Amino acid sequence: MKTIVITGSTRGIGFELGREFLNKNCQVVFSGSNEDSVSAALDLLSKDFSHNDFAGMPCDVKDFNQIQALWDQSIQRFEKIDVWINNAGISNKMASSWKIPKDEILSVVETNFLGEIYGTKVAMQGFIQQGFGALYNVEGMGADGKTHNVKGLSVYGSTKAGLHFFNKCLAEENDHPNIIVGALQPGMVLTEMVRGQFNNNPEEWENVKGVLTLIANPIEDVVTWLVDKILTNQENGAYFRYGSTLRILKRMILLPFRRKNIQ
Repeated sequence: MKTIVITGSTRGIGFELGREFLNKNCQVVFSGSNEDSVSAALDLLSKDFSHNDFAGMPCDVKDFNQIQALWDQSIQRFEKIDVWINNAGISNKMASSWKIPKDEILSVVETNFLGEIYGTKVAMQGFIQQGFGALYNVEGMGADGKTHNVKGLSVYGSTKAGLHFFNKCLAEENDHPNIIVGALQPGMVLTEMVRGQFNNNPEEWENVKGVLTLIANPIEDVVTWLVDKILTNQENGAYFRYGSTLRILKRMILLPFRRKNIQ
């Protein structure tokens, strides 16, 4: 039975990834930035899964020592870690960079960029000592350099663009025969984080939600595809990207039928 650790997994894509790993008979450690979010996630999981197969631990990825503690406590609980996924990430409220409060900029950069670098350091050191493992870093909008088309996300997109460069270098740096590193690109999914960007601008949300709903990927499809890729992959440097022009065109074609079924 494989053991999976996922940062930022008390909600959104991270939580659904964890559920899918549990469905695939894995043991999963869920983590969030505070005790309340972890407790709420574990309560939901307890309705469908055995407590023997999952655990939850608070971890603020801006703090290197908390990430190290997450590794240590996961090893203590399940004795080994097969897959570590750096998923924790936040976004700034949509605004021009000079209008975003300084503390908000710092939090986004530290969580998205330093958090994954810290998580990578902890996981790689642990895997080397353990002798095996697989590390995956979650990217996001901006990793392909196209976030300049989305007004108000320059700070968020810059962190993801930086991670894309980091992940490409990481794959080259890894020369351990029993350790693989890779990157995950879930594509557009309408998570709470995405909707939260429009909390202060409901009119803008009304303007864009139709388009976003059209191009967004169903979260259940995304996590099923990603989990299957992760569990079967043996290639260092693998880049698993869900979402393509073909998938978007397919959803556009099927949209009238989906609307008819809803009515």
